[in-house]
Amino acid sequence: MGPTVALAGGVGAARLLRGLVTIIPPEDLVIVGNTGDDIELYGLHISPDLDAVMYTLAGIVDEAKGWGVSGDTFHCLEMMDRLGFETWFKLGDQDLAIHIIRTKFLKNGMTLSQATAELCRMLGLKPKLLPMTDDPVRTKVLSDQLNLDFQEYFVRRGTRDEVTNVLFEGAEKAKPAPGVIDAIEKAERVVICPSNPVLSIAPMLAIPMVMDELRDTRAYIVGVSPIVGGKAIKGPADRVMASMGLEVSAYGVAKFYEDFLDHFIIDNVDEHQKRRIEKLEMKVSVTDTIMRNLEGSVRLARVVMAVK
Repeated sequence: MGPTVALAGGVGAARLLRGLVTIIPPEDLVIVGNTGDDIELYGLHISPDLDAVMYTLAGIVDEAKGWGVSGDTFHCLEMMDRLGFETWFKLGDQDLAIHIIRTKFLKNGMTLSQATAELCRMLGLKPKLLPMTDDPVRTKVLSDQLNLDFQEYFVRRGTRDEVTNVLFEGAEKAKPAPGVIDAIEKAERVVICPSNPVLSIAPMLAIPMVMDELRDTRAYIVGVSPIVGGKAIKGPADRVMASMGLEVSAYGVAKFYEDFLDHFIIDNVDEHQKRRIEKLEMKVSVTDTIMRNLEGSVRLARVVMAVK
């Protein structure tokens, strides 16, 4: 049997992964994380989506927020604010330790893949977590005349801008990180996590070799809708899809992935869309997709691994 590969970005992905590692051997899971959200701040390399996965699977995530370290303090940021520095990106003290160590690894010549593997080892993670690429790919959000870095749009400006386009700078020339293509090639199942399709999954699809491999792989590709009842569970996915001219529905997400998806999992409230999605030539399963706690994550993970 081949591994299970999960394409992951953000909180929804981390919550599904939390369930997956309880029902399959963690060493059989390969997670490919979005790095289009990465940012350099205060001289530090920050990888928010990779960190959300690491913290969740290490059992140290702030459950209420879905990101950051539980019980973290913000003394460093408070002093930086006192010294006159901008502190719109809320980095806790323990969170900062991860970024300092990652940046040290990178400055010592490690690739992002190597630095991520070492951080995972230090935190005791058993699944393999791979960045989508070691090359710089940056998600840029366009809003009329504005060209915003992702974190500027997402955090600093609170997603208030209407998105007119999204660009993935560097993606065309980027190579998948070592192990990504091999894992998809050998996978028995590929899981497209319930992440923002435009801002979290599309950066990975923008790397040509990744998209080509998803189209060619013999693996069974299963996606979970992040849109339930016409709304995003968390984050701005619904507003971004709408402003990009995409239908804000489970069908809209399925249509976005129709080039490679074999099976799509939608929530009970969207059961009326089942037949319409099936016309995209993919199978559809209907279940409760809301992951309020670990039990919910495990329940959904079981469905993801059982459908065929």
